[in-house]
Amino acid sequence: MITLYDCATAPSPRRARILLAEKGIAHATVQVDLKNGEQLGEAYRRINPQCTVPALRTEDGLLLADNAAIAAYVEARWPEPPLLGTTPAEKAEVASWQWRMEFEGLMAIAEALRNSSPAMANRALPGAVNYPQIPALAERGLARLGQFFALLNERLEGREFIATDRFSIADITAAVAVDFARVVKQKPGEQHPHLLRWRAAMGERPSMAL
Repeated sequence: MITLYDCATAPSPRRARILLAEKGIAHATVQVDLKNGEQLGEAYRRINPQCTVPALRTEDGLLLADNAAIAAYVEARWPEPPLLGTTPAEKAEVASWQWRMEFEGLMAIAEALRNSSPAMANRALPGAVNYPQIPALAERGLARLGQFFALLNERLEGREFIATDRFSIADITAAVAVDFARVVKQKPGEQHPHLLRWRAAMGERPSMAL
């Protein structure tokens, strides 16, 4: 059985949990305590030298240390239901929107959180290397997050899903980003009706409860 190295409170491993649930893939789970720095300890460094979660250990021992690798592996091995697109055009659309959800959404939140939280002093970037906080980046992250909500609202007008006409990994990443924005006290409002409608619809999927 495959093993997911997880942290129940963090957004990145939640993306992997939702992906595995949507595919119906049974797996073992090992919780990594990010709050107390377990990811930086020697035991976890031996598992994943990048000191990040999620990480996925395949049945044949391969370690996949980021969401991109996990998604590529899972989609190739369990192609149904397709979450990365099926036709060349769909695959391109999903890849493009997935990147935007990461760069314009999750990275904006990370910028705001990691450059302002006292608990993350000297941990402005994830991984094995410490970096100091830059307060101005926290302000920029909040501004970017406002633009992200506006982007999603505009994109979802008259649409059920973000990338194509079916549920995809871009919807997973966007939902995780919208939910995680609460850590910087931001959420969509009445000025984002299409985004709110979409998020309510996403909430009906059992995977989103994970």
